[in-house]
Amino acid sequence: MNNSESANSVETKVRWFIDVDWYARNNRSFLFLARECLCPKCQKRLNKGKGQVTTDKLLTTIRDCCSDSRDFISPKLPILESVFRIFLANANQPLDAEELLKELSERRGNTYSISAESLFRLLASEEYYGLSQVPG
Repeated sequence: MNNSESANSVETKVRWFIDVDWYARNNRSFLFLARECLCPKCQKRLNKGKGQVTTDKLLTTIRDCCSDSRDFISPKLPILESVFRIFLANANQPLDAEELLKELSERRGNTYSISAESLFRLLASEEYYGLSQVPG
């Protein structure tokens, strides 16, 4: 294995998650972006509720209901939107590029091919969804 292959292997093992604090540091709203992923039933239910929706409540709602919808993650969505929704569906548990590729393939089908290294580069340059490497 040469140095380039070794570096690529290490890169793809880096774990990612949605850094909710990133949104505050960048004057953005995680709750606003994540609410856009709610199914119509949950949007209506949460809009009726009293008080502010918490991050934990939103993640639980999406995991337990919305992510079961066939179109929650579809081939029509951009890759990074699909990755964001994977994290929402799994309650923001960290995943590496290879695990994300497996989820993408299962949920979107093999609509096109992307390598773990290419996905890593997309994640590393991402500036919209607050996807960050797990500190370590």
